[in-house]
Amino acid sequence: MKIYLAGPDVFLPDAVEIGRRKVDICTAHGLTGLYPLDNAIDLTAPDVSRQIFCGNEAMMDEADAIIANLTPFRGAGADPGTVYELGYMAGRRKFCLAYSNDGAVYADRVGRFMDVASEDGRLVDAQGLTVEDFGLVDNLMMIHALELHGCPLVTPAQMPIDVWHDLAAFEACVRMAAARLIAT
Repeated sequence: MKIYLAGPDVFLPDAVEIGRRKVDICTAHGLTGLYPLDNAIDLTAPDVSRQIFCGNEAMMDEADAIIANLTPFRGAGADPGTVYELGYMAGRRKFCLAYSNDGAVYADRVGRFMDVASEDGRLVDAQGLTVEDFGLVDNLMMIHALELHGCPLVTPAQMPIDVWHDLAAFEACVRMAAARLIAT
């Protein structure tokens, strides 16, 4: 089983090393991890962003499943590129798994970044926009895509000190993917 390893990990200073660790964990469980930075891309090309996009889509097409890192990135929610990749894979009816190293409810996380108030029975931000408040860890579309196209979102009982390098929740997803492989 080939697993596309999605997430903002590619932006970390040690992105290549994190990718190697994730691929090694997959290998240890009999799976093949496909890490986006393994694509051969000419970083000096004028169309480098398009090359990255096309390379990642080709890698997802090759994969049987996705493990998406939905740990909040640069704000209260998941990285938008990772969310696109999860939707891409769900839309192709591929097996979807994901984890977040921050298991706080989304509405509470929004409150970490801006004022949130209750108004007429709903939560609103400073601009008066409704804050999604279903008691879920992130947006309902991601949470239910996982439930319907794979496994529920994996979160740790307690947020790790280093949310970007603690791979326990990732490894839990890998074990679920390996169990599915054995079952089929």
